[in-house]
Amino acid sequence: MSEAKSYYVYALKDSRSSPAQAFYIGKGTGTRSSNHLLQPDSTRKGLRIQAIVDSGAKVLVEVLVQHLTEAESLKIEAELIAAFGTEDSGGPLTNSVMPSGLSRKQRTAITVPTGAQERAQMGLSLLKEAVLNFVRANPQGVSNSDVASLLGLRSDYGGGSKDYLSYSILGLLMREGKVERVAGSKRHISRI
Repeated sequence: MSEAKSYYVYALKDSRSSPAQAFYIGKGTGTRSSNHLLQPDSTRKGLRIQAIVDSGAKVLVEVLVQHLTEAESLKIEAELIAAFGTEDSGGPLTNSVMPSGLSRKQRTAITVPTGAQERAQMGLSLLKEAVLNFVRANPQGVSNSDVASLLGLRSDYGGGSKDYLSYSILGLLMREGKVERVAGSKRHISRI
């Protein structure tokens, strides 16, 4: 099978309810779906996994759709998250599709198309993963400028903040405890 069709979309399910209820929807290749179970992190997903395991129950991993391109898997993942809903929107999923800085108040003059927010957050998730992989690959540390220029995240907008996107992504990763800034320098290193 070609690499282009190696993606799949999966659900993590809580076996403590019958039928088992999905609490996370994801996409990946290889062993991505089961990697979450190896070392649960401090996210809502990780905490739910740990609670299930601590109760003596099992987390069920179910592949929902396979043999997809990355673009197809992103689309299906975003649509499923939008359909089920996240805990932030009153749904059952622990997916973190809304960053804490995103405004939650309604703006009557602004229309947000259905699924646009979820797709934007999926894109943000991919950017964060790419930046974190870049930082991990360089244990000596990388600067924001390195991230912006070498990953193609530099803006050509007329303002003065051409590296703002990469700086924002590094900031999110620092807040999540995955990256730290080396004291007294402009370099960032991985914490995980």
